[in-house]
Amino acid sequence: MATRVVGLDIGSTSVRAVEVRANGKAKPTLLRVHEIPMPLGAVSRGEVLEPNTVATALRELWASGGFSSKRVVLGVGNQRVLARDLSVPKMSLKRIREALPFQVQDMLPVPVADALLDFYPVSESQGENGPMVHGLLIAAVKDAVLGTVRAVQAAGLTPVGVDLIPFALSRVLISRPELKGTVVLIDVSANTTSVVIAIDGVPQFVRLVPAGGDDLTEALKLGLEVDATRAQELKESLGLSSKPKTEEESRAAAIIFQTTGELLGSLRNTINYFLNSRPQQPVGQIILTGRGARLPGFAEALTDMTRIPVIDTDPFVSVSIAPKLNSVKVGGSRSTVLVALGLAVGGMA
Repeated sequence: MATRVVGLDIGSTSVRAVEVRANGKAKPTLLRVHEIPMPLGAVSRGEVLEPNTVATALRELWASGGFSSKRVVLGVGNQRVLARDLSVPKMSLKRIREALPFQVQDMLPVPVADALLDFYPVSESQGENGPMVHGLLIAAVKDAVLGTVRAVQAAGLTPVGVDLIPFALSRVLISRPELKGTVVLIDVSANTTSVVIAIDGVPQFVRLVPAGGDDLTEALKLGLEVDATRAQELKESLGLSSKPKTEEESRAAAIIFQTTGELLGSLRNTINYFLNSRPQQPVGQIILTGRGARLPGFAEALTDMTRIPVIDTDPFVSVSIAPKLNSVKVGGSRSTVLVALGLAVGGMA
């Protein structure tokens, strides 16, 4: 097993990378963390549109970040990725995966030949016709994933794995002994909001909601007829908790409440769907991450709507930090490098 790997999070406005080193049975060591801007238009909603531009940005990231490994783990988790509950007869994981194309076509929005499929086992039970395995079907549109892979290869890097972003986040935020019971992890990114519900650290349920922080910015732009900079200023200054002082702010506040209320309602309904199917598993707490979740008042509104407390957690407890790294700087970047960190830690497995 290689001792070093880099988790790579390619976004529409920036690209982030985290390098970790394996230490046997001990926690991996965080070696490097770096982020640079991504040229606008090169990546949109998690998909690479301009491979050459992305490859150039990646080469710059490696040169300025000083990464020693070119082995990378990529993340997927946009509106072209599907996660659904699936139960199959008990057999080896290899055989389950081989049988997926013949079992799941009716669950997919695209032909099975155009999708990449995987299965994440969660539990087992005894069915009417024998033992069953219950888990999560993960399906991604093939072209979207391969476009990213090709851009990474063009930069001289070697993809060694592709991981679901919600799994990467849960790996560093909820897969730990002290978080017992049922925990909800919600990540509000630019265009997608992911929901992972785990029991005793093991993911049981994943949903991807096709809405995020950029949808609110766009709603403000259109509703107020302002540019993106002004829309972002109003979003960050008002949020859900400030009192408007001008007519423009009053109109902005109404848009913020309506747009964010729709997302909050979707999150509440998603959690309730899980609870209705598993009434014996009450949710104890919510962990909230992502740039979209920084909207003032968002956490409080989520607690009010779900009646579940929102807690904070430190993702860096899953790794040791190399002495040469500035721990203050690393801690300050934790909200932006969570995905890359989870991908890198997963690459050590």
